[in-house]
Amino acid sequence: MATQNIKLTVDAVIFGYHSGQGISVLLVERKYEPFAKRWAIPGGFVKDTEPLEEAASRELQEETGIKVKDLEQVYAFGEPNRDPRQRTVSVAYFGLVRADDHPLKAATDAKQAKWFDINDLPELAFDHHAILDKALKKLKASDLL
Repeated sequence: MATQNIKLTVDAVIFGYHSGQGISVLLVERKYEPFAKRWAIPGGFVKDTEPLEEAASRELQEETGIKVKDLEQVYAFGEPNRDPRQRTVSVAYFGLVRADDHPLKAATDAKQAKWFDINDLPELAFDHHAILDKALKKLKASDLL
C-alpha cells in the first residue's frame, strides 16, 4: 500500500460584475508565508469532517466577509510542488456575483480583500494564475454571462 502525505485545500474564484465596467475577480492579500504580501484566490485547508463546497464557502467568508450561495466546481489542481510547504491538492470553485452587493471585510489570514479588473491582475501566489484561467474558461462556457 502506498504511503501518502497529501493535504486537501479549496479555492474560491469569485467573479464580480459591475455596471458598465466588465468582469473583476476577488483576491486577498496574504498575511503569512508562503507568499506573504502577495495576492491570492481566497481559500485554505479542508477540515476532516467538512464537505468540499462548505469548506470553499467557509474560507471565502472568513477571508473576505462575503457569502456566495452557488459555487460550481472548476477543477482539481495537484502539481506536486504547487505549495512550497507540503504536497497539496486544491479543488477550485467559482461563482459570479454583483460586486457592489458584496462589501468586503478581510479577516483571518487575509490582510485585505479587493476586486481586480480581470484584465489588470497583480502577480498571484501559488499556481493561482492557472486556477483563475481555468475558472474564467468555465465562466465563459457557462450560461452565467
